[in-house]
Amino acid sequence: MSPVLAGVLQLLALIVALGLAHRPLGDYMARVYSSEKHLRVEKWIYKGVGADPGVEMRWPAYLRGVLAFSAVSVLFLYLLQRVQGALPGSLGFASIDPDQAFNTAASFVANTNWQSYYGEQAMGHVVQTGGLAVQNFVSAAVGIAVAVALVRGFARSRTGELGNFWADLVRGVVRVLLPISVVGALVLVACGAIQNFSGIHEVGRFMGGSQQWNGGAVASQEVIKELGTNGGGYFNANSAHPFENPNGLSNLFEIFLILVIPFALTRTFGRMVGSLRQGYAILATMAAIWLGFTGLMMWTEFHHGGPAFDLAGGAMEGKETRFGIGGSSIFAVATTLTSTGAVNSFHSSFTGFGGGITMLGMQLGEIAPGGVGSGLYGMLIMAIIAVFIAGLMVGRTPEYLGKKIGTREIKYAACYILITPALVLCFTAAAMALDTPAHSMTNSGAHGFSEILYAYTSGANNNGSAFAGLNADTQWFNSTIGVAMLLGRFLPMVFVLALAGALAEQKPVPETAGTLRTEKPLFTGLLVGTIAIITGLTYFPALALGPLAEGLAS
Repeated sequence: MSPVLAGVLQLLALIVALGLAHRPLGDYMARVYSSEKHLRVEKWIYKGVGADPGVEMRWPAYLRGVLAFSAVSVLFLYLLQRVQGALPGSLGFASIDPDQAFNTAASFVANTNWQSYYGEQAMGHVVQTGGLAVQNFVSAAVGIAVAVALVRGFARSRTGELGNFWADLVRGVVRVLLPISVVGALVLVACGAIQNFSGIHEVGRFMGGSQQWNGGAVASQEVIKELGTNGGGYFNANSAHPFENPNGLSNLFEIFLILVIPFALTRTFGRMVGSLRQGYAILATMAAIWLGFTGLMMWTEFHHGGPAFDLAGGAMEGKETRFGIGGSSIFAVATTLTSTGAVNSFHSSFTGFGGGITMLGMQLGEIAPGGVGSGLYGMLIMAIIAVFIAGLMVGRTPEYLGKKIGTREIKYAACYILITPALVLCFTAAAMALDTPAHSMTNSGAHGFSEILYAYTSGANNNGSAFAGLNADTQWFNSTIGVAMLLGRFLPMVFVLALAGALAEQKPVPETAGTLRTEKPLFTGLLVGTIAIITGLTYFPALALGPLAEGLAS
């Protein structure tokens, strides 16, 4: 079987699996977040944290819950790393330095999971399982909760109430993420991923030295890493490591985990607003962009010219032979079009255009399908921008899902789409202008610029993947990327929840002959075009200096 055919068959199998899971999972999540009943274990949790799940919150109270919980999480994870050396199960590793502990705490709480350390050489079992793995669950649940709050803003009228943050958070963990993770971990163990609490083992001696590996609860952390679109690997090689991702079957299953909840949330959205067609329109937009990026990536990596590439069947540099170009390309697009950041290959070793595709996927705002929760609310913000543009073209007040998009609503949406590019471009400019950050670049010229642009794109968009080649374990990068991750995660949530509150206060607007039909293919095309234009105008100059220049020169 040719490598190209193998890649296409993997993509088709993935599409079929996602299609089969879309309806049952989407409907189940709609029931979870619409239910008025609480499980016994959930009641215990509410009692433990002192929350009343029956109290409806307006958007400021909902936001305070998000920020308070996240702030406590950052502090707890920071302190856990700082005292690691005194904890049992530390495997002899020392406590983490302050700047790196801050960066890691900000990273995992912000659902970014950027890692400036070698996991198997820095973190013991307690920090890995009691700190990082826990944040993989709760940070993902926070993203889903904010998305559900925005959906309620569209679904409700003449009220500013958006639900209860604590109930949404707990339900997301207990009813959605945990059950799927248990089953997924068993699948990964069956595929060959490890799951233990063993210590450090010497596995071989060579050239006067030795190689050592430590075990860990890898399968259970790997599954929520992908399912929650987190991305932080137990080992430095991330999902290229055979303990995390043993073979082609586990690779395809992990890609499925990355995409299944973000795509299924579009059906949850359709259910909760009372129109499945609206959900299908959002799904079609996400799927069109994802398939387009995947096809372009596979074409770029398979058909890059040169004798070495021809002999290898494509651009195999930086890719695992057990995954091949097809499995690596599908994984790379899935992880950068979502906020996952897990990697099974080195994106820095992709072709110039291939590396640019991974970067552009993040710069779209990771909305196709995006992270769990964040992809849906990011796409809905873009839908609001699209109907606003359509309203300007026909001279009519724009409406979306029966809600008028007025001055207040469009200001919130505009602020949302401006925050992340401002963080990326300002931090990149500062790093290139100063002497010290530039010393961390392994390469010069366009590729070196791409390393830094990718790092801040990944951090501010809460992706977490690295271009490789950049030494990010410095005080400058630990601090600035940490700040970019926190601001890139929580500032947009402020405007999402404010928008949700403004929409929930409105009364429904009846459809008329002039109402834009947002469930039609025409709107899907408009939405794709809006996303492309906004991203292109924002990032094209920076991309022209980095991956585009490198691709044209190769």
